[in-house]
Amino acid sequence: MRHETGSHHTKPRESAHATPAPTFRALSTAECEKVLSRNHVARIAFSFHDRVDIEPVHYVYERGSMFGRTSPGSKLTTLAHSHWMAAEIDEIDGMFDWRSVVVRGSFYTISPDVPGAEADAWTHGVELVRTLIPETGTADDPVPFRKIIFQVHVEEMIGRKATSGNR
Repeated sequence: MRHETGSHHTKPRESAHATPAPTFRALSTAECEKVLSRNHVARIAFSFHDRVDIEPVHYVYERGSMFGRTSPGSKLTTLAHSHWMAAEIDEIDGMFDWRSVVVRGSFYTISPDVPGAEADAWTHGVELVRTLIPETGTADDPVPFRKIIFQVHVEEMIGRKATSGNR
C-alpha cells in the first residue's frame, strides 16, 4: 500500500452503494401477538437441572395461550418436572429485516379424560390444531403419533424488530 508523501491522514473510500445502517426497536404487545398469530412453528426451550434443550413444535396462538400437539418423549418428561419454558418465533426477510418474539410461560398437557375445564381446553385445543391440520385425530392424520395436546399459558412476551435502510 502506497501513501503519498506529506499526507497525514487517509480518507476512507466512499462506496457508490453504501449499506445504510439498520434500525432496531421493540415490538408492542399487539405487534407481538400478530407475529404469533401469523406463524405456527416455534422453538421451545426448557431445562431440568443442568441440561437445556430446544425443540420445534407447531402451535396456534389465541388470547394469551399457545395450543399444539406433540408426541410422548423426553421433552414431556422434562416439562413434567419443571413446566417453565420459553419459545421463540421468528420472521426473517433478510439479515437486517426480521421480527422476533420470545414468550415465557407454563407448559401443560391437557386431557379429555379430566372432566370440566381441562376437557373443554382439550376440545378447544384440538379444534385450533385442526385449523392447521384438518386431519388431526382422524385416520388420515399425517402425524398420528402426536397424540398429546398441550397449552402454554403465556406469562411474558417480548419482541424485537430490525429494519434495514433498504426497506
